[in-house]
Amino acid sequence: MEDAKTEGEAPRCVGCGRRVKTLFVQYSPGNIRLMKCDNCKAVADPYIECEFMIILIDLILHKTRAYRHLLFNKMHIGSSLDKGILYQSILVHIILDAFRISVSKANTADRNSSRSTLSTILNCSEVLGDALLGNIIFMAILLLGVRYILKLSFNIMRYREVLSAVIISSYFKLFLLTMMV
Repeated sequence: MEDAKTEGEAPRCVGCGRRVKTLFVQYSPGNIRLMKCDNCKAVADPYIECEFMIILIDLILHKTRAYRHLLFNKMHIGSSLDKGILYQSILVHIILDAFRISVSKANTADRNSSRSTLSTILNCSEVLGDALLGNIIFMAILLLGVRYILKLSFNIMRYREVLSAVIISSYFKLFLLTMMV
């Protein structure tokens, strides 16, 4: 049972997605050698040496290698830290999605400065409700589709991995807001 657990936590090659024994060998502090994948013969994870901004740019460009680095080699799904990060990222995702909805719904008639506090609170709660309901429906359809259409069965850890991947990839929808400016 312990072998299966360590096999599930093994790092992956960002090129082909296969599991590798290790990503690098450290000879001394600051002196590492990146390991090659046995399957594709490329460096298993070149993002180890990259700054976060380079990884962030590749994530914005939706590069598969960057997502594999982040999801398989950086994050450890199932750790106690993961639960807190997952719940916080879901909350931030819902709030940012609500902001995106409110910006797209905004029209000139609603921008009155004489709006009452109650109408503002009702409008905010309506937008948050829309965002929450839309995301719940999307995730339910996604998870049910994976389970029944593709005939795959997951344990709860796999559902958390899918949820994390969808949330991380959805954060970059917000760059659509900057295009409107």
